[in-house]
Amino acid sequence: MIKLSSHRLAVLAALVAAGSASFAHAAETSATERWWAHVKVLADDNMEGRLAGTPGFDRAAAYVAERFAAHGLKPAGTQGYLQPVSFAVQRIQAERSSVTLVKDGVPTPLLLGEDLVLTARIAQPASLPEAPLVFVGYGLHMPEAGHDDFAGVDLRGKVAVVLSGGPSAVSASLRAHAARDRWESLQKAGAIGLITIQNPKQVEIPWARSKLRAGDPQMRLADPAMNPVKGEFFTAAMNPAQAGKLFSVSGRTLEDLLVLADAGKALPGFALNQSVKAAVSRENTPATSPNVAAMLPGSDPVLSKEYVVLTAHLDGLGVGAPIDGDAINNGAMDNASGVASLIEQAAALKAGAPPKRSIIFLAVTAEEQGLLGSQYFAERPTVDKKAIVANVNMDMFMPSRPARNIIVMGEEESTLGPIARRAAASQGFTVMPDPAPNQLSFVRSDQYSFIRTGVPALAGRLAHPVGSPEAAADRQWRAERYHGPKDDISQPFDLPTAVRFNAYMATLIREIADTPERPQWLPTSFFKRFATGK
Repeated sequence: MIKLSSHRLAVLAALVAAGSASFAHAAETSATERWWAHVKVLADDNMEGRLAGTPGFDRAAAYVAERFAAHGLKPAGTQGYLQPVSFAVQRIQAERSSVTLVKDGVPTPLLLGEDLVLTARIAQPASLPEAPLVFVGYGLHMPEAGHDDFAGVDLRGKVAVVLSGGPSAVSASLRAHAARDRWESLQKAGAIGLITIQNPKQVEIPWARSKLRAGDPQMRLADPAMNPVKGEFFTAAMNPAQAGKLFSVSGRTLEDLLVLADAGKALPGFALNQSVKAAVSRENTPATSPNVAAMLPGSDPVLSKEYVVLTAHLDGLGVGAPIDGDAINNGAMDNASGVASLIEQAAALKAGAPPKRSIIFLAVTAEEQGLLGSQYFAERPTVDKKAIVANVNMDMFMPSRPARNIIVMGEEESTLGPIARRAAASQGFTVMPDPAPNQLSFVRSDQYSFIRTGVPALAGRLAHPVGSPEAAADRQWRAERYHGPKDDISQPFDLPTAVRFNAYMATLIREIADTPERPQWLPTSFFKRFATGK
């Protein structure tokens, strides 16, 4: 079970302070060799998939902290380079749980694993009394954008059913934010549960693979005040191939709704004319896992009191159900690649002229659990919260093959956008729009935690033109390797492209750090409200 005792935390801190000869790197190695060496260490079987709160993650954290120390960066945690974060961990015991549809008193059991899975990230109730099901479209509350799936729908005491995605009339960033923020809207409307259905055209991981993780423990922050859901809330994900069962007596079909969704249209809300009840067996335990934070002080007497935070998530999915005999989710692309780049940015920026602003290098924990480590740091930073001026995030930037294009999520929202475009051009990259906005990438990685605290942020990844063989290969990678044991160092990596991406990042970060003006949200950005409080 996931648990990091005070003794283990002390051992980890001692390991970080002492360093380790096994982590030594020759100073004369090239940028290519160094980056690849970091990836190989972090994605090694010895790290056991780096699940937050496990010894494998601790070893990875010690490695990153030792690298920060070797580059002469100052500790920026609360315990040296570490900022411990406390979690509540929940594991669902599917074999002792049940979910049943009820129509006119007639029960129809659903098969856990095949029909749906009970999700563990939100605190589940031990039982869900029979509750009516209501379809609420995409489940997005965006009245200021002219779209509100909750309007005119009575959700009091009911379980909402939603389809992933959103209307094309609303920007991808706002759709992503509203999807991430739907918990508050659901609770305000009186709902007591949520069942999600993934649009088959947006599925990244096939159900046959994703259901294998249903029994894995998942985390939420131990402090209830930092959780989007207050108290217990029934949550489940429906197999898209079986989701028609929810609509069987509604007078409508899922297929007709998918036609509207695939065209980017708004969806109707309506009662599904049946109810759901459930019994949930769950096991709850505490855990602790640290962020790893280091600082490169700025050189300017005034700007050095401001901070640019560079992030990459260190955690992975650990050891799970075997696939083709392999149970370790090494997380080489996701996200040993990003942490390796984080370390290389530290080396490059420390070796050059000191930046004017101070830079924090932050390897966060529990991203795979819902951006929890970055949320904790963004809300409870180890520096003056008001002095954090920008965040740049690296997550699974996909250096699997040569690339000429890059997606910069958030570039249209703040004054960081032009800087990102200049940095991309300097390395021969062309910025292209996100070809899959309904995958909600803008809120699925750690930059979103900083956006929620009012900080302008960016995230970038390599990309390929829609319809190209390379784009098809990326989709195949997500279906076969993403969040699975095949995301290891045996897969293709294009090291020259990774180094070009690192050079782009270094150029971007330095200009953000040296620009006299503090980054600002654009007047047209929805997200400026987090900075202004409006």
